[in-house]
Amino acid sequence: MVEANQCPLLSFFWRECRFLMAYADQEMSGRRILAIGAVALLHAGVGYALVTGLAYNAAKQVYEDLKTFDVAPDEPEKPEEPPPPPPKVDLPPPPKVTVPPPVVMSPVVSTNTIQPISQAAVQAPPPPPAPAPPRVAERAVQRGGSISDEDYPSSSIRNEEQGTSIATFTIGTDGRVVACNASGASPTLDAETCKLIMRRFRFKPAKDGSGQPIEETKSQRVTWRLPK
Repeated sequence: MVEANQCPLLSFFWRECRFLMAYADQEMSGRRILAIGAVALLHAGVGYALVTGLAYNAAKQVYEDLKTFDVAPDEPEKPEEPPPPPPKVDLPPPPKVTVPPPVVMSPVVSTNTIQPISQAAVQAPPPPPAPAPPRVAERAVQRGGSISDEDYPSSSIRNEEQGTSIATFTIGTDGRVVACNASGASPTLDAETCKLIMRRFRFKPAKDGSGQPIEETKSQRVTWRLPK
């Protein structure tokens, strides 16, 4: 329903009715009041008819605008047909592979024939004879050097080592001992024997028949006894 303050025509009729009623209350008699009231009602009825007619037309217009319409459904898309299968190609059968039989390796026996070498080819010429050592015309004579109990190695005393060392040494042309080798006692005593002989012993060198000094080899025994 349309309110009076929202429609200009209805508002106009409403103001007219109030004016007539107020005027009738102040100056007119009962009959005139009745006549004025009827006129007011007539105006009100005409206004109501106009208002409702306008509202009906407006509603009808809105209804016409809001008429629904049917929407035709979309036709479903046809599924794509799968591509045709590839043509079948007949492949030739694989070639037959013939496996050769295994090769049996027989052991190879080599027979080496060794030809005997003649005795003449084996024999080499004999080496030349070694030069004979010069003949000692005069033997070497010791000039100095000795070994005493004070030379006893302390390690040999702690280990209670004793014995006789047999030293073989070579006297050079200058009278000094140039080489020595000893054995017979302990390794420590044998080494100490050669060390003392080469350090201390001095000789007059040996001489050959022409009086020239030559080397000479001598042997000497050195006995080591533990001190009491």
